[in-house]
Amino acid sequence: MSIKSKAKRDANRKKSNSGSGNSGSGNGASEEASTEVEAHADLRDVDGSLLGGIVRRDEEWLLGMDGKMVGSSDSAATMLALIRRAATMHERTGRQATLKFSDALRNAANEEASLLGMSFEQFEDNLEQNMQVNPAAAGTPSPDRSGGTLH
Repeated sequence: MSIKSKAKRDANRKKSNSGSGNSGSGNGASEEASTEVEAHADLRDVDGSLLGGIVRRDEEWLLGMDGKMVGSSDSAATMLALIRRAATMHERTGRQATLKFSDALRNAANEEASLLGMSFEQFEDNLEQNMQVNPAAAGTPSPDRSGGTLH
């Protein structure tokens, strides 16, 4: 267990105790519940129903689709590329989808790609090529990228 993790837990415990009026030590359930989750992306259909999203919790990016968590990574670029891929695949079925994501996610993805010596678009293309080489890793066929940009 790292010192950083203990410091986060202690800060969360202090925050939850001061907010609820508790003066005793917190239990494990309240510690878990106080973990801060930040929403950074959502993919919605034409009716506004949530198809998928990305959140950040404890410095980890989590990808959810169809009401289930399907993956996690410390890589913002990978998570953004995957949800963009999901949006493209959804649109290939003839159904409109809207993807919105935070500046923080976009900036983190761009910075990560830059540290690797490429643009985010190059990172995304590289990930796509890797998924085509090993389709079992992707679980789905590759999307058509001729459809324009997502914002």
